Amino acid sequence: MRASRFGARKARRCSKMATNRKATRQRIHQRIRKKVSGTAERPRLAVHFSAHHVYAQVIDDDAGKTLAAVSTLQKDLAGKKAAANRESAERVGKAIAEKLLAKKVENVVFDRGGYIFHGKVKALADAAREGGLKF
Repeated sequence: MRASRFGARKARRCSKMATNRKATRQRIHQRIRKKVSGTAERPRLAVHFSAHHVYAQVIDDDAGKTLAAVSTLQKDLAGKKAAANRESAERVGKAIAEKLLAKKVENVVFDRGGYIFHGKVKALADAAREGGLKF
């Protein structure tokens, strides 16, 4: 009888944690940010995905400055329909690489923002690498 009581308590605790995906992603992102930091020589390429848009920005954490930012909100990157999909992520990856190479920045540190490195995140990273960034 006791084992079932403890098992029920454990199941309740896990179900609460699994329902709040945003808080889980933020916890993972904080854990990543302890290790990943951008400098002037090697700034941080941070990505974010909302339901309809893809955002990427390059940040020098030492100076507290954003060097470049690209998103699907810009008219030249907006597709027919606003969607945060792999195609949009590839367009943003190529655009951020072009902006950084124009500013003579080649090496960056990739900050996946707490997202799992597959799908949209991987598409953005691969497009940035193809565009000439090294990370």
